[in-house]
Amino acid sequence: MANGLSAERLASQLVVVERINEHLGDEFRLLKGIEVDILDDGALDQEEKMLDRLDVVVASVHSKLRMAKAPMTRRMIAAVENRHVDVLGHCTGRLVEGSRGTRDQSTFDAEAVFAACAEHGVAVEINSRPERCDPPDDLIAMALDAGCLFSIDTDAHAPGQLDFLAYGAERAERLGVPVERIVSTWPLEDLLEWTHRR
Repeated sequence: MANGLSAERLASQLVVVERINEHLGDEFRLLKGIEVDILDDGALDQEEKMLDRLDVVVASVHSKLRMAKAPMTRRMIAAVENRHVDVLGHCTGRLVEGSRGTRDQSTFDAEAVFAACAEHGVAVEINSRPERCDPPDDLIAMALDAGCLFSIDTDAHAPGQLDFLAYGAERAERLGVPVERIVSTWPLEDLLEWTHRR
């Protein structure tokens, strides 16, 4: 949201990633990904031709978090149905602590949203930021019952925040999320096959 990537800036970034991968050869693979905003109508805030060039797309609601339950549900399901979306990010939008204060979770039909995620193979993000703990434990259990995949993500805004991953991993383990349903643990070939499924 803050200083988000325009199509032009994203294109420049992709060139940098491609050059890094060329330089590293088979030693390491840097994936091309983005977190896009889910707009009011469920559309994504990035051009389709740019999304086609990416390996991983996380879609999250960042604005109008107090939208009524029915339109918020439609908004989220429309994004989940988008062929580019691989992960539904911080689905409730809640904040439980931190310098930004606290924020209640958004209201939406979680059963319907998670059913759509399961149907379309979209992973539910377990957001590792301590101030988010999103989704809450009860919704992780609901997503598990719905048959959803999961992605443990740091939501890092700076390099030092990559260590947040341990918080999300602890929650996944404590809540009984099977490792085979956590896409961020998969071998590269399996991950890319999944992200290019649609």
